[in-house]
Amino acid sequence: MNTSEFRRRGKEMVDYVANYMEGIEGRQVYPDVEPGYLRPLIPDSAPQEPDTFEDIINDIEKIIMPGVTHWHSPYFFAYFPTASSYPAMLADMLCGAIGCIGFSWAASPACTELETVMMDWLGKMLELPKAFLTENAGEGGGVIQGSASEATLVALLAARTKAIHRLQAASPELTQAAIMEKLVAYSSDQAHSSVERAGLIGGVKLKAIPSDGNFAMRASALQEALERDRAAGLIPFFVVATLGTTTCCSFDNLLEVGPICNKEDMWLHVDAAYAGSAFICPEFRHLLNGVEFADSFNFNPHKWLLVNFDCSAMWVKKRSDLTGAFRLDPTYLKHSHQDSGLITDYRHWQIPLGRRFRSLKMWFVFRMYGVKGLQAYIRKHVQLSHEFESLVLQDPRFEICAEVTLGLVCFRLKGSNKVNEALLQRINSAKKIHLVPCHLRDKFVLRFAICSRTVESAHVQRAWEHIKELAADVLQAERE
Repeated sequence: MNTSEFRRRGKEMVDYVANYMEGIEGRQVYPDVEPGYLRPLIPDSAPQEPDTFEDIINDIEKIIMPGVTHWHSPYFFAYFPTASSYPAMLADMLCGAIGCIGFSWAASPACTELETVMMDWLGKMLELPKAFLTENAGEGGGVIQGSASEATLVALLAARTKAIHRLQAASPELTQAAIMEKLVAYSSDQAHSSVERAGLIGGVKLKAIPSDGNFAMRASALQEALERDRAAGLIPFFVVATLGTTTCCSFDNLLEVGPICNKEDMWLHVDAAYAGSAFICPEFRHLLNGVEFADSFNFNPHKWLLVNFDCSAMWVKKRSDLTGAFRLDPTYLKHSHQDSGLITDYRHWQIPLGRRFRSLKMWFVFRMYGVKGLQAYIRKHVQLSHEFESLVLQDPRFEICAEVTLGLVCFRLKGSNKVNEALLQRINSAKKIHLVPCHLRDKFVLRFAICSRTVESAHVQRAWEHIKELAADVLQAERE
């Protein structure tokens, strides 16, 4: 493909994408395929001679689209949102064209410097404490990770290294292996499974702290676990507090947990993967109170801030804690400015070496929407979730299972888990809308998350009417 054909095909692809987004409401939200559907539809090896672009485009509709779950359909209410906007798509095109691998400042100065500035922009939108910002030659700073899972793992590994160095400085005879077998980390029993995975990869014990009646981690339960584990000879070193849990969007009590972590010299990582976007709105900023106690903070603009995947924003109070854990400097990666103090090399902040020019997406979105536009988008989703909540509360057959704070509603039919499992099975088999469940204590619960950029009140109303009809069928079948 030469430049001339690229111009033509690029315009065709933009038209295809625009038509797809414009017509997504008319597509069935969840596909009618079985595992293994795709392999028989394509050759068993790559072509020896080039295919035409027309053939490839035709195969998208024939082969790919039948197996796509349409996350941006206004009838997709599963999981949490994944962000999508035209400015971010255009920025991704430019990122692909520039094609730099921005592991260091020298590898592409603009890639490093724009990321540093965008993370400060976003930190100011959240009103993060100045200790987390890079400007004014502070010790902290922000970095774009690929996902919240990566951010949690990076924080845990940095905390582990810091704890080992501290303990060996006090007791040089201690080996790393002796310390590792005693290290213990903590999170709420409502924390995402990625936190448990970070513990597995990091080779440390991870213990779940029982949450309270509002599904939040509280100081008393954490303190009890710390005292028990210290008495058993273990070394507490790391706590993950979640703001906006995946199950029900509950919030651990940072104002209680934070001071304990600081007093006990434990690294506090705050995971606000979904909810963090809402903190740009003044009315939701109080949900972040206590972040001043944290050593690291993370949320995903690629969930709810209109920046397409991947873009997970992570800040640390002391960036040397990260670079001290991951810094390796082979000759072929060194450059003349790396020790100037004026720039950072992000390869020392993450697990991979290579990184894309992801900050372009933030730059495009923040400029083309403005803070007020992004706030309006968040507020609309929250309003729609409360609209759905009110519909559920008007039907005596249903109950709300957790406080509705942002864009997630947890609800169920009053009755057994079996009847709710049957309702979800009917909903997802009908494929008019898509939901996923969770367990809250011993209850099987349906989650209704406002996800799509294009979702409106009418879609929520239609979804509720559909749910009510299927609920009536389920209850009738149970009586028979």
